[in-house]
Amino acid sequence: MTTEKLVLDAPPRPGSDFSRLSRRIADAGLLDRRPGYYAVRIALVTALFAGGWVAFALLGDSWWQLAVAVFQAFLFGQIALLSHDLAHRQTFRRRRPAEIAGRLAGNLGIGMSYGWWMDKHTRHHANPNHEELDPDVDPDIIVWSQRQAREARGLPRFVGRHQAVLFFPLLTLEGLNLHWSGIRAVARPGLRRRGLEAALLCAHFALYLGALCVVLPPGLALAFFAVHQGLWGVYMGSIFAPNHKGMPTLTGKPELDFLRKQVLTSRNVDGGPVLDVLLGGLNHQIEHHLFPSMPSVNLRRAQPVVEAYCAEIGVPYLRTGLVSSYRQTLRHLREAGAPLRNAS
Repeated sequence: MTTEKLVLDAPPRPGSDFSRLSRRIADAGLLDRRPGYYAVRIALVTALFAGGWVAFALLGDSWWQLAVAVFQAFLFGQIALLSHDLAHRQTFRRRRPAEIAGRLAGNLGIGMSYGWWMDKHTRHHANPNHEELDPDVDPDIIVWSQRQAREARGLPRFVGRHQAVLFFPLLTLEGLNLHWSGIRAVARPGLRRRGLEAALLCAHFALYLGALCVVLPPGLALAFFAVHQGLWGVYMGSIFAPNHKGMPTLTGKPELDFLRKQVLTSRNVDGGPVLDVLLGGLNHQIEHHLFPSMPSVNLRRAQPVVEAYCAEIGVPYLRTGLVSSYRQTLRHLREAGAPLRNAS
């Protein structure tokens, strides 16, 4: 495997290997829903989120508000992770309650369009790390392969030269990017329940910006906004970057079967239960991509089953530590931007 191309001698019959793995996972009960777990998780995140805003109102004009900004950056990330699970139908069997909860959490709670994100994320799952089909590796600012670097123009060409150094600073803008992407999505025709999504986004921005303006003086309001939005962006990027960045990218017509397409382009991050909470279970990325509707709390139990099966059929399965995953991501970014540095 390389980060530019995947080469397999003889792909197996499509679906056969995955079907056998899926039966093992289903027999272990790992696809069963966990309503009790999600009831507790949703109640806890909601209570902490509301408590954070109560503390914000009570503190008033105090620089301790920056601690609240840090706390709420973490809660925004946790709400985004809940929206992710809702979009994958991990929580509710029926689509309608999942969409209602997802729009309340995403649009109203954190100002991120649930419908836009769900469409984007569905396309990512269908073709992870495919340079033409996965929106998560579009070279809008960062280039993810040397081929993209050689074709880059404008901002990606400028940023790509030093993107490994700029990666984490750029993540401070990711929260604003999520807001802006939602605004653009509701401004264009085609988004499902577009009017509702727009109304919920407007309510979020009115409540959020209104609270900052009413409770805080201008300088402190700007500081709160910068810390909150910046750290939320870094948190979101830190959750998703270790999963696929630095793994092989694909181009052209996909020739891999489902199991290999998901496993070979994904990376697991080792860690204990605390890391599972911080990353929403997405540190078990291989299992999540193979079984996206599996409750995130079950992914840890599925991991040894999937790893053993991959060893059995000879499919490489990558696990690494958290720091190592970031190191691999940054190394890949540097390698991808090499043509731009060499051309300058």
